[in-house]
This record gives sequence, structure tokens and C-alpha cells, in this order.
Amino acid sequence: MGLQGYLALWCGAFGSFALIGYVRSLAGVTRAQRAVRVMGRIERVREPRHGSSQHDGIPVVVSFQDPSSGEEFTVTNDGEHGERITAAWTSREIGVRYPRGRPHAYQFAGDLWAGRRGLGWPNFALFLIYVGLVVFAAVDWAWPWALIGFGGPWTGSVAWYLPQSERAVSRRLDGLASRPPVQGRVIAVLTDTSTDEDGHTSTSHTPVITFTTHEGTAVTAYCTDGLPDPAKSHGRTVTVHYTPDDPALFTTDLAADHRSRSLDTAFGVAALLIGVAAVVVGAVLL
Repeated sequence: MGLQGYLALWCGAFGSFALIGYVRSLAGVTRAQRAVRVMGRIERVREPRHGSSQHDGIPVVVSFQDPSSGEEFTVTNDGEHGERITAAWTSREIGVRYPRGRPHAYQFAGDLWAGRRGLGWPNFALFLIYVGLVVFAAVDWAWPWALIGFGGPWTGSVAWYLPQSERAVSRRLDGLASRPPVQGRVIAVLTDTSTDEDGHTSTSHTPVITFTTHEGTAVTAYCTDGLPDPAKSHGRTVTVHYTPDDPALFTTDLAADHRSRSLDTAFGVAALLIGVAAVVVGAVLL
């Protein structure tokens, strides 16, 4: 079988998979579409135990109501229940997703409506078809087509992403600076140890801080960056800048966030230039 035959099989297989996925989505029968999605409410927040694992999330008690039966459920995030809860306060709303008729199989979700149409795998199948076409063009026609095939979508994606990212970062920094900072405290340091394939052991430390906003909201949250020497930060007092609309967006080092914005912009511009250069070089070499 020649290259064209393999390409036909590749495109046929993934094309069929994508078509079935899109038809199921249009019919509203994908697993994601059949799931029940409701907003829960955090009723109680417990402090994580010092030295425990960060994979457990902040212990909370959440209540939600099943819309079909009207029954109220009160649950915890002990065990495997979807996304980790890394920032919590009493009365915070949190997404809950579960199969229809099975509220005890609940999963927590930060973005309740992400992937609600069940198009993740069909879209990935289309991407694989595109990769196959680019590889075929590069091998059967000329290798510069690989540069064009890579650079075109890459440039479009970065050009679409950069302005949105810049606006989101600007809103976040404006929110962080809109209120005077408050004092917080590191109440625990979570420790996780892992071993790689070569037998090397690495240890990560995740501080957990508490702070009370000017509006009176007591927040408990993971602080994954901004604290020097996190392994020895237990009991330390920290200064916290937060966004009033969403205290889960906070920082203990506002200057570092501004520096990070500059670096992100520089990397984004560099990525855009790489994509444009790939298209131009490919076109010139054809």
C-alpha cells in the first residue's frame, strides 16, 4: 500500500470518528450533554492538615440540589471527585456535574460549562486528519509544505490568543490593585514526594494561606508561587493582594505578577514571529 493509501485509511478512520461525534453532539446524546450541571454552595471549610498532600484539595462541605427531584445533597470532596478545590470560603459557589439520575457520582468543576457539547474527541480527530495531510504534503510534494502547514495554524492561534490573554491579565492586575492589601498567614505546608523512572526522588511544597478580605470573606487557598522558601513558610505572615470580585485570584507578590506579564507578552510575540517565519520560509523554498 502506498502513501496515498495509508493517508486515505488515516483520514477515513478519524473522519468517521469525528463525524459520529458531531452527529451525536447535534442529537444531544453525548455523555457531556446528558450530564446534569448545577451550582453548589460551600457550607463549611476545614483547614488542611500540615504535611498532607496537595492532591487532596482544601477539605470542604458542599450542598447542591438535584433539579429533577428537588432533593438537597450535602457532600464532601474527600476522595476522587473531579477538580481539586484550591481556594475556598463559606458561601462560595462551585460547579457540580454528575450523570443524570446519579447525584452521588458527583464531580466538582471549576468551569461548569466547559466541554458541555462533548466535542473534545471529534475536534482532536479533525486535528489528526490535518496532521496527516501536512505530513503527506511534506513527503509527497516538498518538505517546505511542512513549514507552511505548521506555521499557518500556529500563527493564527497565537494571533487569536495574544489579545485575549493581554486583556485577561490587564483585568486581573487592575483587580489586584483596586483594594489595599490584607494580612494573611500560612496555616499549613503540603508535601508531596515523587520518584521518576531513574529512581530520583523530588519533593514539592505547597503553602496554604488564610486571609480575610475587606468585605469580611475568610479565604483558605493554595499559594503555589510568590513565597520564598515555601518548605519553611509554616506560620509565616504574608501580605495578600486579591481581586474583590473573585478572592481566588490573589497574589503575595504583586511586582512578580507585573514581571510575569512582561515575560508572557515577550514569549507570545516570539511565538507569533516563529509562526510567521515558518510560513515565509516555507513559501520561499517551494
